[in-house]
Amino acid sequence: MPVVQIDARDATPIYAQLERALRAAIAAGRLRPGDQLPTVRQLAVDLRVNANTVARVYAELERDGVLETRRGVGSFVTATRQQARPPAEHSRRLRAFVTRALADAAEAGFTRDEIVAELQKK
Repeated sequence: MPVVQIDARDATPIYAQLERALRAAIAAGRLRPGDQLPTVRQLAVDLRVNANTVARVYAELERDGVLETRRGVGSFVTATRQQARPPAEHSRRLRAFVTRALADAAEAGFTRDEIVAELQKK
């Protein structure tokens, strides 16, 4: 069974599904720092996708510091669970948190200015 799975029926491009699936496996702890990934060719065969697609995802994850490729040895996970999350994920989660906090504050009768002033005291 492959280390990750993709859905050929999903409209999301295969490379995006694969990148998301690898990051999710690391973030969930199914893949840990130091774990070796299948070769590009092996994962492509397992997932029935083009090897260039897998190579593109591995290269992207290496640029992001999630993987390390050692020539002649293979590709290894280098990121921790936190580091594996896509950069945009942090911003998205922060926006959602702030939106909820402001909604709760408004419901309690506080203004945005009061909230900001209180936060700046900390």
